[in-house]
Amino acid sequence: MLEEVENWLSRRSWSVTDRPRSRLVTAKRASGARVSVVLPALDEQATVGQIVTVIREELMRGPVPLVDELVVVDSGSTDRTAEVAAAAGARVVHRDAILPRLPAVPGKGEVLWRSLLVTSGDIVCFVDADLREFSADFVAGIVGPLLTEPEVQFVKAMYDRPLGAGAGPGGAGPGGAGGEQGGRVTELMARPLLNMHWPLLAGFVQPLGGEYAARRSLLERLPFPVGYGVELGLLVDALHTVGLDALAQVDVGVRRHRHQDGRALGRMAAAIYRTAQLRLARGHLLRPELTQFERGERGFEPRTYQVDTEERPPIGGIAEYAARRVA
Repeated sequence: MLEEVENWLSRRSWSVTDRPRSRLVTAKRASGARVSVVLPALDEQATVGQIVTVIREELMRGPVPLVDELVVVDSGSTDRTAEVAAAAGARVVHRDAILPRLPAVPGKGEVLWRSLLVTSGDIVCFVDADLREFSADFVAGIVGPLLTEPEVQFVKAMYDRPLGAGAGPGGAGPGGAGGEQGGRVTELMARPLLNMHWPLLAGFVQPLGGEYAARRSLLERLPFPVGYGVELGLLVDALHTVGLDALAQVDVGVRRHRHQDGRALGRMAAAIYRTAQLRLARGHLLRPELTQFERGERGFEPRTYQVDTEERPPIGGIAEYAARRVA
């Protein structure tokens, strides 16, 4: 197993510098593929505008733009996220306006699933809307293998993740690569789960990263966990659907973003465990709730949260999606 993973790492792990943008434009022209970029957004007015501006200015201009479509899906922001994104030049669609016959549920995965109904690209690229100091390399890097390697179907970004002021030179903090070694939930929950149950995926540096791209033809066949488990769920299901050799990762540098507090990370970890457990034993859920504690007037008081237990089916089976494809 280790030899297989190491072989995959040597063939399917690249750097963004391995594919100059001029090469990507040539490959895109030859293939005729269209590329859509989706930004799921919830109260991201501080960062979404800059991300949209960079993508539009660097990737959507010229006779053969690398990106054909840029959509921000607002999942119920209470700030000016939608206004800022639209002013920067994105097409903004509210989550609830997509497939209105099916009431939306809260969660990132829900937004990504619905985005397939309002985009048209043969390649769909997801980018989190809370990134700071955003570089167009995040998009160009993960779209690149899908334009140049016909057998590749799913590509994750990998990067350093500095944990704020403690970061040292090059963005690495005292914890090693990226300060938090790829993210606290990744190291304490996702990576152990993957190594124990899906060891072929042990080579992914950022299995929970929110920046990844895939062929629409693959995304149409995958179920989408509605919440925080979506990244792990898609990665595991892609492995089972198309095999390890169709998966890849690209080093795009450094990712800086808004960090969550410990309780929010706990809820993320619970959702990721639930997603993994569901794939290990379909139909059997251990306990879809998580109790945490906060100090109150009478000492530590329990707060119980529901863990996401719902998944959306492959979008290819939705009647409205099929009708849109025919049209």
